[in-house]
Order: sequence, then C-alpha cells, then structure tokens
Amino acid sequence: MPRNIRSRLGAALLALALLPALASCAEDDEASASAAELADVPIPEDVDPDTTLTIGAPESEVALKLSGLVDELPFRVEWANLSGGPECSEAFRAGSLDVCSAAEIPAIHARWTDLDTRLVAAVFREDPIANPLYEIGVAPGADIETLEDLRGKRIAFSPGQAQGTLVLRVLQEAGLTPEDVELVEMPSTGDVYPTALGSGQVDAAPIAGVNIRRYTDRYGSEGATTIAHGLRDDPTHLWVPATAVEDPEKAAAIREFIELWALAEVWVDEHPDEWIEGWYIEDQGLSRDDGEYLVEQAGRSDLPADWSDAIERHQQTIDLLAEETGNEPFDAEELYDRRFESVAADALGGAS
Repeated sequence: MPRNIRSRLGAALLALALLPALASCAEDDEASASAAELADVPIPEDVDPDTTLTIGAPESEVALKLSGLVDELPFRVEWANLSGGPECSEAFRAGSLDVCSAAEIPAIHARWTDLDTRLVAAVFREDPIANPLYEIGVAPGADIETLEDLRGKRIAFSPGQAQGTLVLRVLQEAGLTPEDVELVEMPSTGDVYPTALGSGQVDAAPIAGVNIRRYTDRYGSEGATTIAHGLRDDPTHLWVPATAVEDPEKAAAIREFIELWALAEVWVDEHPDEWIEGWYIEDQGLSRDDGEYLVEQAGRSDLPADWSDAIERHQQTIDLLAEETGNEPFDAEELYDRRFESVAADALGGAS
C-alpha cells in the first residue's frame, strides 16, 4: 500500500542502519581521520604480478575482453558476476570483493551503515541532459505534461536506489515535496515500472534503457508518454572497500585497472558495432535494434581529470537524502580517494 515518504523511506533506511549505526561517533571520527591520512600515502609505482583483485563489473569485463585490453592487466583478476549497490555492499562486508561498478547512491548508504568505502574512478555521459539514463514514464490518462503536473499523482518509488533518489530530485526541481505526491513503494527491477504504469497502478515512474522505448511502443496507442526530467542522472563509479586502497599492493593494482578501464570506455565509444554484438546481443540477449537504440541513447563517455564538480553534485544528493531520511549529512569528500583522481584522464592522454 502507498505510504508517505518520510515513514517508508525513513523506515527502510533506518532498518538497514540499525545494527551498524550502533557504532560510536568516536569510531566514525577515527575512520574519517584515517581517510584523510590515506590521501598522503603514495601508491607504489610497480604492481606485484601476484596481486589478485576480485572485480564485480560485468560490463567492463566484456569491454576489456572485446577490446583485448584484458591481456594487458599486470596482475591477477577474478571476475565476479555482480554489480550495483546491494550486491557489492554485501560482498564488501564479506571481504570477497575488491572493486565494483556502481552509481552514486550506494556509497552514501554505505557511509550511513558504517561500511567504509571509497570511489576511485568516475565516468559520466558527455551530454547528460540530451542523453539521460532515465525518463519519467507517464501512465495513459494521467494528464502529466510537466514536472509540476506531478502534484497529487501516484509515483513509483524505490527507496535506497538510484530511481528513488531521482524521484526525490525531480520533486525538488519541480518545487514539490514528497508530501505533495503519493509515493508507491515497489522494486524497480525488470519491467515492473512499465507494467505498473500501463496497468494504472501508478501515474508516473522513472524508466530507463530499452524500457523507455518498449513502454511507449506497447502503451502509446492508449496514451502512454514519457517526459524529460532535465537533471543529470549519469554518474557511474568504480567503488572499493577502504581496505582495498589501504593495501599498497592492491592500491597499485587498482590504479592499473582504472587505466585500462578508461581505455575500454573509449573503445566502446569508438566500436559501437562490436559493442552491440558482444555486449547487448551476446551477453545481454537483446536484439540488434535494442542495442543500436541504447548506443545512440548513451552518447559518448566523459572521464574528468578533476572530480570537484562531481563531488559538489554528490554533496547535493547527500544533503537531499539526509533531509528526507533523518540520517546525518556528511562531507562528500570522505567518499573519494583523490589519489586516483586523474588516473583515467591521464591514461587517455589527459584529454578528458
């Protein structure tokens, strides 16, 4: 049943935080001090070839293999078929994962649940407004043409996930509060949101990827549409447990991985046909038409040498989520290991 944001979102996140939040403030301060001290610790120039990283980044794994760059990794890799916040957080806690690909939200919730992690690389879309990850799906007959029209509407909501945070940001952009709408909590996996829209369970929902086109193809004759939200929704990071970058040998291996990861990102941009065939068709089981649509939607990658803007935007997200969930805001700088800041851009000749 739909409920108010403050009760549902707050309850969900506080439940996650319950056990870890028992850690004292003194312990949190100590972790922050350690992070600050780590910034001055040099990363070894050479990589021990016997070092092993366990990496959960399936898309990057395929890109590295298709491009042949995987053969240049100067250390041992064990690939883990997982990515995203919940899976990676669990693996980090178990000590079974060193690197993960994730958006900006998981690192925030890790901080609030006493899981010490760092972001070591960042990639964005070159034109994020023209090429967003998400659009706002509008149900047939919902009478929504602008973000302001969301007032009083039922919106699909997934607390603790990127889609849920996007909903909060969209409401903020429209000058609305969560109390001005009815948030309907449901998982954002698969085609749950398009189905909920088409069946009239909700009036609006953030939808992404092929679901954008599939939704309008399926329900467009009934009046289904999408509207642009006009916000950046594109951050993707390489995310690691703090223990990985505190280990000098692993830190050196992570640096080398970032360099090849960056080259693989550019390879994908420059080899769309191979990428469609190898990733979207062979690995993901999509059609060529779907793959071509997704490549066009994504645009090119941007790997900045300076994370200042990214950290500022991350801070805005932290502050928004803190206000809505009752968690304590914190400095976004604590999430980033800036020793790795220019590694990706330097690997590309400093052009990004």
